[in-house]
Amino acid sequence: MMDYQLVIKFWRKSLADEAFLATLESELKDALGDAVELEGHDVSPKEINLFMLTSDPRHSFRRARDVLERLGVVQGVSAAYRLVGGARFTSIWPLRNTRKFTLP
Repeated sequence: MMDYQLVIKFWRKSLADEAFLATLESELKDALGDAVELEGHDVSPKEINLFMLTSDPRHSFRRARDVLERLGVVQGVSAAYRLVGGARFTSIWPLRNTRKFTLP
């Protein structure tokens, strides 16, 4: 069962534009297969959040990070997960991040 929502946050200032989202979602689906269910994304002036459901958020992010590194966007990213329907996030990237993960 996919009990967790994994959120990958892209800070807008680190991106040239948001046109890469379609490519990114396609590449993530290829890399992660049935391990995740992509839920879409939201766009705000400061950030873009990509949502996916997974049964193992840490493993799914490790595999997604390979795609982000290949596309050259991993430096402007943070990621966290929560139980589906939950309010509290557990940050998983960057590794030494002490900032609280929030959604707009």
